[in-house]
Amino acid sequence: MLELSARVQIPDQELEFITMRASGAGGQHVNKTDSAVQLRFNYMESPTLPAIYKIALGRMKDNRILESGWIMIRVESHRSQLTNKETAKGALLSLLKQAGKPIKVRRPTKPSKNAKRKRTDSKTLRGKIKSGRGKIKL
Repeated sequence: MLELSARVQIPDQELEFITMRASGAGGQHVNKTDSAVQLRFNYMESPTLPAIYKIALGRMKDNRILESGWIMIRVESHRSQLTNKETAKGALLSLLKQAGKPIKVRRPTKPSKNAKRKRTDSKTLRGKIKSGRGKIKL
């Protein structure tokens, strides 16, 4: 069971695991075991996932989130299938937690009077330095 918060939990029955052979080097072990794992989760059809998460996941720009409403996570970094499953669950959990975070609203600010005064003073000082570089009149 994936626990997003105290109120939001996703049961393991909603997660689909597909095992396959991992790519890359592995010697004699590579052609014998299906250690790579692909985790599939249909977030649009999930009865336990709140609508807020579904909307946020639909807006996210992540290549693991498909337009059809599925999340596909492939892990083949470990030699153990069980470790790859746990890593895939962790990746899904972090993706869902990221979707659950509220978007920060930008509050426009103004520079203070002191900051404005410092800026104009530095500009006038710079102008005086530049004016002193001109030709000397005799």
